[in-house]
This record gives sequence, C-alpha cells and structure tokens, in this order.
Amino acid sequence: MCMEHEQFKRITLPLRGKLMSCAEHILNNKEDAEDVVQETYYKLWFMREELSQVQSVSALSLTMAKNLSLNMLKRRNREDYDLEDVFVSEEYSPYRITEQNDEAALLHRLIDRLPEMQRNILIMKHIEGIEIEEIASIAGCSPEAVRMNLSRARKKLRDWFLMVSK
Repeated sequence: MCMEHEQFKRITLPLRGKLMSCAEHILNNKEDAEDVVQETYYKLWFMREELSQVQSVSALSLTMAKNLSLNMLKRRNREDYDLEDVFVSEEYSPYRITEQNDEAALLHRLIDRLPEMQRNILIMKHIEGIEIEEIASIAGCSPEAVRMNLSRARKKLRDWFLMVSK
C-alpha cells in the first residue's frame, strides 16, 4: 500500500460513524445507509488528489452522504408509489410538494440569518449529527454554552418562521 492510500484511510475512516448516522437518519434503512457510505467513500477516493485543498473533509463527506441519501430517497419514492397515489394522496400533491419546498427554502434563509456561533452549532447538531459534548470540544466552550446557543437558535428560528409564514 502506498502512503497515499494510508493517508486517505487515516483522514476518511474516522468519518464513517457520522456518515452512517446522517444516511440512516434520512433513509431510515441501515442497508441503504451502508450503500450511501460506500458510495461516499468511492467518490472521496476518486477525488483524493483534491482533498488536500478542501477546508473540511468532514463537511464535504457529510454533504456528499446527505445528497446521495436524498437522491436515493427520491429514487425510492418514485418506485414506491404509482400515479394514482400521486393524484389521490394529499401528501404527494403538487401543491403540498411546492409548499414543503418553499418552507425548506425559507428555513435555509432563516438559518443563514442566525449569528455565526448559533448557526454553526445548529448545523453541527441537527445536520451533521454531532453530539453536544463533541460540539463543545470543537467550539472550545462548555456543553452548557452549546445547549444555550442551540436553544436560542431554535427559538429565533421558530419565532422568525412563525412571523414570516403568517
């Protein structure tokens, strides 16, 4: 094995737990999550020469796993229901899908308005699935401070969302 392979393993293998957690959270299926993690590693391997220029391999790999999971979920959903379901079910109505997309876009814009510390903590906790203690270690603060910032971020988002969606 060449040094390049060893270095790749040293950088990427510790991310496996976070990648699995992210994929399982989205897919609710361990086998599909395993497939997503495997595909994420393949993609990382093929771009290994550029990884040294990436600011955060962890963030990149989590984004890749999230996107691969969402793509798999879309494919699965297309296969799981027929056209009658689309026209009969309120859940799949074009109106409801558009409404959900609009709400998600609004939520992303509101998250971007949060103070940097609150935004980063919220993303680490709810998108990357990092535990409070690990966030505290990364941020260099106490777990209580992380919980406080997380609580404030959630409250601001809730208040802003309710105010904007009225």
